[in-house]
Amino acid sequence: MSSQSPFGGRRGARFPTLPKGDVVQTYETYQEAQAAVDTLAKADFPVKELSIIGSDLKTVERVTGKLTWGRVAIAGAASGAWLGVFFGLLFFIFSPAGAGLPFLIAAVLIGAGFGMLFGVVSYSINRRRRDFTSVMQVIAGGYQVIVETSLVNRARNVLAGHGESADAQTATDAAPAPHPSDPPRGLPSQTEPPAATPETEDPTPSDVPAGTPPPEAPPRYGERPGS
Repeated sequence: MSSQSPFGGRRGARFPTLPKGDVVQTYETYQEAQAAVDTLAKADFPVKELSIIGSDLKTVERVTGKLTWGRVAIAGAASGAWLGVFFGLLFFIFSPAGAGLPFLIAAVLIGAGFGMLFGVVSYSINRRRRDFTSVMQVIAGGYQVIVETSLVNRARNVLAGHGESADAQTATDAAPAPHPSDPPRGLPSQTEPPAATPETEDPTPSDVPAGTPPPEAPPRYGERPGS
């Protein structure tokens, strides 16, 4: 999470008070709430009126491994070596006599030795109470984006419009391209024959009176009628 600058904070930010306003949206993770605030910021929304509140806080301790004498010694030597590098560089830069590279190497070795000794002694004292390594985290069950009451409808409209445009873009990308032989979309298909009308229907035997001779075929070209 990002922290506020001491020069650009709101009035009263020094005191632990909850912000006042209406809930724009509730999210399960902080990343989703942060994305919503980024969306509002891109839409020129006054983001200084927004706040993210985490509710139902829980402390989670994730166990990373088991402590052993070897791991404790290596970790202590590494931390002590970094401390030795720091003091060695200080003497190397600011020493009037101009300490050389051998002095820097000696400072690193001395720091690693003291760090290893301190780590082993601490582990021998605390191994019965804590024999593993872990990382502590504070996780909220939900995150609410809060805004001033007069701006809540504007914020909801911006987020709703962003979601609708994203859904429309997804549907457009998922639609397959039409084949050249397919009929144009939106026009009725011409595969079915047109429905017959009473004028075009052939007369059935029930519609012809009894005793009526069948119609004569028209004469061919060059022949006289009745020949």
